[in-house]
Amino acid sequence: MRKTITAILSAMLVLCGLTGCGTGENGAPAADNGKVKIVATIFPEYDWVRNIAGDNADVTLLLDNGADLHSFQPTAEDVLKISDCDIFVYVGGESDEWAEQALEQAVNKDMQVIDLMDVMGESAKEEEIKEGMQAEPEEEEGGEEAPEYDEHVWLSVKNARLFCARITEVLCEKDPQNAQTYRENLAAYDEKLAALDGKFTALTEKAAGRTLIFGDRFPFRYLTDDYGLEYYAAFVGCSAETEASFETIAFLAGKADELGSKRIYTIDGSDQKIAKAVINSTKTKDMQIAVLDSMQSVTGVQAENGTDYLSVMQKNYEVLKEDLE
Repeated sequence: MRKTITAILSAMLVLCGLTGCGTGENGAPAADNGKVKIVATIFPEYDWVRNIAGDNADVTLLLDNGADLHSFQPTAEDVLKISDCDIFVYVGGESDEWAEQALEQAVNKDMQVIDLMDVMGESAKEEEIKEGMQAEPEEEEGGEEAPEYDEHVWLSVKNARLFCARITEVLCEKDPQNAQTYRENLAAYDEKLAALDGKFTALTEKAAGRTLIFGDRFPFRYLTDDYGLEYYAAFVGCSAETEASFETIAFLAGKADELGSKRIYTIDGSDQKIAKAVINSTKTKDMQIAVLDSMQSVTGVQAENGTDYLSVMQKNYEVLKEDLE
């Protein structure tokens, strides 16, 4: 990946020198409409920015075709979009190492960068290997490994409020002329986030300690920790594994029997094979499959057609409500 990014960056530096950076149709320089140019890597960031910036910014969703954050490889066009934007918003975890390299060669040296993991600071959580969870194959390299952090920080409404505040702060610094509008938009949007946070709190306060069984990767640790829920899962959230061992399936099935679980959870886009195997390994074999949306595959078309962060998290609330009430 490092060699690929380096090659792309070298090519783009040449192209930028020839075209004056941002390009439009047929490679001509893109017109500057005076708006703040913002690039967001994933859908939640993109939606937050749109709600706060309104019509005062040109906002680009980089992973707009439903590509997975963990396996995304940028194109030359992607690198160019980042290179001359005014504000770049990205997760900043291990999956975003390619972005770090792109930023090193950015043409716009006045670019403001918002790294969600950096905004989290000490609140960022290390990946957790729970009992029964299938761990990643161990690296065969010597030396001590650095801690791996859970990157799915956007799946906490509480975190979303923190990130939106930071986005607003940066927008006001970059475009002080419209600062009042940004602050007003933040206030209106934060009110909606706070209301949804309150609904999750009310739903879960009597269900604290309840346990969810995930026959899948588990990217919802920030959400469950926010509201005192427990979980068991086949894999950590960033796992590349797709096949669960017999031991993992048997463990999850045993926990489902022990807890009297009514449903086995998966994430959006799952083939549900592991969840079905868990259900078939339980005593009753009559549990239902429930899907929580991790927003890792939302496309630009879906966003333009009305899918937004609040609606997806509201849908997750409704799914949990069926289990927790």
